[in-house]
Amino acid sequence: MGPHLRSMAGEVSALVARAQAGDAEAFGLLYDRHVDQLYRFLSSQVRDRQTAEDLTSETFLRALHNLSAFRPGGDFGTWLTAIARNLAGAHESHTVEFPVAEVHLQAEPASDPATTAVDRLAHAALIAGVDQLSAPQRQCIVLRYWRELSIDETAQAMGKTPKAIKGLQHKALNALRGLLPSGVVMPA
Repeated sequence: MGPHLRSMAGEVSALVARAQAGDAEAFGLLYDRHVDQLYRFLSSQVRDRQTAEDLTSETFLRALHNLSAFRPGGDFGTWLTAIARNLAGAHESHTVEFPVAEVHLQAEPASDPATTAVDRLAHAALIAGVDQLSAPQRQCIVLRYWRELSIDETAQAMGKTPKAIKGLQHKALNALRGLLPSGVVMPA
């Protein structure tokens, strides 16, 4: 680490120590230093400006409430990013499935009412099956198949490697096969 980076890290460490001692101005300076980078990160995770703004605020609120848990010598920016990633993941797993289900159910119906009914039942079974997966498996399936993200984009959104996403996707699809009644079409 060069002298300039050591100096910046030292400044951040000093600000964190002051904030941990109750100095609100120091926390405000930490906010100013990290807010833009954190917002950009969250914008890449949720792709909705208002949600990214809300999650940025929530990240700093959680950081403030848990400041005593931050260990001296740690990287404050990395700690904030971990909080933000967890919030984005929780937001994604709680908000994606049902709006997506509604969109798919509103697709143009088949001309035959019986076919439409079967399609709706199969779709409902698929949604119910995905809902039974573990949170990481569910998030992977939602991002890959409903959001149509690539392996690399899914890896970035989940904070994992592409290889880990391939493994997670494989396990999720196998688990989903076991949860679905026969005849329900799996994601391609």
